[in-house]
Amino acid sequence: MSSTETLDTLIERAESWPEEARAELLQFMINTENKHFGVYRLSDEERAAVRVGLAQAKAGKFASDKRVQSVFKRFRRA
Repeated sequence: MSSTETLDTLIERAESWPEEARAELLQFMINTENKHFGVYRLSDEERAAVRVGLAQAKAGKFASDKRVQSVFKRFRRA
């Protein structure tokens, strides 16, 4: 069965799902479409973090090369 046929089948089955499950599927589909094709909207928390980072950059506060290398090394191991 192709992915298009599978999607069509699942959408047909979703029509009989409870409202809460359909709403969850709809939100998932909206989020997925936005992620791949839409404009990303920052959450309030993300927006605040960006503002902090911009203020730090404006003040000349940057991570040292040693700190950056340490972070990359730690995450490359995972």
